[in-house]
Amino acid sequence: MAAPEIKLPQEPSDAENHAFNPDIEKDESEKRPRDDSSSSVQDPDTIGADDEIIYHNLSFETSLPSPAYLARPPPTSLDPPRGPPPACPDLKKYTSPFLWSPKRKRLLTWMSVCATTITAYSAGSYTSTISQLTALWHVSDVAALVGVTLFTVGFAVAPMFLAPFSEINGRRPMFVVTGVLLVLFQLVCAVTPTFAGMLIARFLVGCAGSTFSTMVGGVVSDIYHAEDRNTAMSLFSGAALLGTGLGPVVSGFIAQNTTWRWVFYLQVITCGTVMVFIVFFFNETRGSVLLSRKAKALNQWYEQLESQDCYGMMMPTASDAATTAPQRIRWKVKSDEERVSIGKMIAISLYRPFHLLVTEPVVFFFSVWVSFAWGILYLLFSAIPLVFQNNHGFSLEGTDAVFAAICIGAILSTIIAIYQEPLARRYIGDKRRASLDTPEGRLYFACVQSSLLPIGCFWFAWTSFPSDHWIVPALAVGCATMGIFSIYLAVFNYLADTYGKYASSALAAQSFCRNMLGGAFPLFTKQMFTKMTYQGAGSFLGAVSALLTIVPWMLIFYGPRIRARSKIASEIMRESK
Repeated sequence: MAAPEIKLPQEPSDAENHAFNPDIEKDESEKRPRDDSSSSVQDPDTIGADDEIIYHNLSFETSLPSPAYLARPPPTSLDPPRGPPPACPDLKKYTSPFLWSPKRKRLLTWMSVCATTITAYSAGSYTSTISQLTALWHVSDVAALVGVTLFTVGFAVAPMFLAPFSEINGRRPMFVVTGVLLVLFQLVCAVTPTFAGMLIARFLVGCAGSTFSTMVGGVVSDIYHAEDRNTAMSLFSGAALLGTGLGPVVSGFIAQNTTWRWVFYLQVITCGTVMVFIVFFFNETRGSVLLSRKAKALNQWYEQLESQDCYGMMMPTASDAATTAPQRIRWKVKSDEERVSIGKMIAISLYRPFHLLVTEPVVFFFSVWVSFAWGILYLLFSAIPLVFQNNHGFSLEGTDAVFAAICIGAILSTIIAIYQEPLARRYIGDKRRASLDTPEGRLYFACVQSSLLPIGCFWFAWTSFPSDHWIVPALAVGCATMGIFSIYLAVFNYLADTYGKYASSALAAQSFCRNMLGGAFPLFTKQMFTKMTYQGAGSFLGAVSALLTIVPWMLIFYGPRIRARSKIASEIMRESK
């Protein structure tokens, strides 16, 4: 009886296969495995358990060989009976994420965006509980605001320890584990009987929630090529700001009509709902992890075949690519071979961001720029209640409704960011269109739009008099938010394009500075606005942010020269050519 035919699933073949995959370095020599076996015999029955196993590197472009037993002549009646060989595993789930369907990519993008939104929501929602917490535990407003600071500290520090585990285990396990912890620590916030317990829980909420901010950018890079990431990255950036403004809007209504504990119970419900979707519908996106799993599945299949005396795969010979010969093979993945110990990975993850921060001027000044903008965003948690409660007599619910201006600014900025680059490519000349593909091309829009931040600060400062209508400073908040959005998106895109394989470290540096400064600003906002007056404090913030708008302009004119003088950036430029 003839052995049944085994049909190997064909790997997708597309022009996108030749694009850069950030998770595995391509090697043309791997596309056609070299026959290192000393045997040149064509008969598949000549290979057996005594032959050496040859290891080959596996990539998404590797053409999988067929089993050698398929090349055997049909069995005769005199041959001993053979059972059916084990079937080839389903390899479709290991397809390159770049080749996934648009529908699948959109689903993962929206789940990631929702996760980012609820995490940012957790940062802002806490501020609505402060008046009740100070009355319950007899602490000052500044002490209560430490809950915001500790949240951002966890947000800043945790990714440096968690990033190596994502590299080894993938995005999905990290999302699931930290998501469950996020729900658990939100519940602790809701039931804690002490102020110390609240502060500890807030720090842990920040640690657990950090993955839904720092790793979402990685998910976008996993499934979209650089030229296709604009929409996804705009949605991600908008979600971070939308959630920050949405937190006080919803929590203010809850805190005024129920108790502060329900502010956190609602977060448990929303985070838990999003986690259910992630557990059941989120697929692994990290290319190197998918390749490792594919290699493991194939190697296990080869072992099963050999257990039934079906040895070898038909591999091209070294002398003639058109000729195949049986060879005992196993697959390996280059990223697994190059990986260091987990301890060393954590050490690198902790050291390299700060090394780039002090040695790379681009990383330093971009970190200062985006950190100050993020500090102003978090400063609004204290500044808005000061202005609208003291000058306009707003209640807690009414004051927190003003944070809707942040939401509106984030939504408008996201829509503009999605369409502005495609429109620019359509209507500008070929020469200027090519400049959009350079790292400096990421800054053209930010040079103009970032000026909305100082405009918003001055606007807020000089319209915060009791005689001014409340809608005027509220509009200023929306204006400043649009400026913050443009800065955040520009910094992320420029660092990612400039530093290539070191982009995660460059982004970790700015993320650390951004979250640390953002958490510090609310602690001195009340004192600053009281002693400097609303007009003086707002004007000071506007002046500093106006001074920092020179950063993108400097890179527009001198960016290529600065990158050429950078050891790391110039290395990335040479590798990309």
